[in-house]
Amino acid sequence: MNDILVKKGAVGITEIFPSPTVKKVIFQILYPNLFIIENRIGQLQLKIMEKFGESKLILRQQFFLADIGEGETPKMPEKSESPSRQIWQFHSGDKYALNITSKSLDISSNIHKSYNRGDGENFRDIIKYVLDKFMEDIKIPIIKRIGLRYQDEMPIFERNNEAMMKYYNTTFDIERFKFEEADAMVFTSAIKRGDYRLNYRENYRKVGDDWKYTIDFDSYAVDVKPDKYLDVLDKLHEIINIEYNDKITEKFKEHMRKGAA
Repeated sequence: MNDILVKKGAVGITEIFPSPTVKKVIFQILYPNLFIIENRIGQLQLKIMEKFGESKLILRQQFFLADIGEGETPKMPEKSESPSRQIWQFHSGDKYALNITSKSLDISSNIHKSYNRGDGENFRDIIKYVLDKFMEDIKIPIIKRIGLRYQDEMPIFERNNEAMMKYYNTTFDIERFKFEEADAMVFTSAIKRGDYRLNYRENYRKVGDDWKYTIDFDSYAVDVKPDKYLDVLDKLHEIINIEYNDKITEKFKEHMRKGAA
């Protein structure tokens, strides 16, 4: 794949902050529908039990409207006619979770604050731990989509332009739509970064009695060779890391270094 296309001189975060903003990080791969997974899931369970000790099987019913002619009433198929989608779930308490279906695998974490830095186990380690064991028994011909998503909740110190601009480089047109005057603002973008893609969403809104300011990065690639997944994953993280660094100011980094509430 080609190099990532970024602004000249762009850099990412190079330190671990005591008070980071990430609330949830999600990894996912999509692959061709593989019926063999149902027969191999027990072997995988034994291999990952050390870290994912809790497990359960979920059956989700899928309903489809039958074809109808003009003037006819839509009819739902009988329950027995509707296929169920099996989801094998594995948990590590409330730390992180793994979901596997016949055509997808995802890992989500509410505790990991670092992708690949620090002395402890990071999110990249967990992904590699699961994927390497998964692909020992299940030979995926191609990864149709591989994605990494970060959801961050940014603190609001004061609800006005002057205060917000001290901490954030927002994408909102705040000269025209001021923070202190807005009831809600949403910005979404889907862009290319070389051979990679990035979906970005910025959201400012009131939830109950509180104001929330969130940013959401979803970086992904398509048609990836299974043995290259880790290299591509590192590139996806690099894209998100650079974009996140571009959204915050040095003053906000000082705030995260202090571990302030």
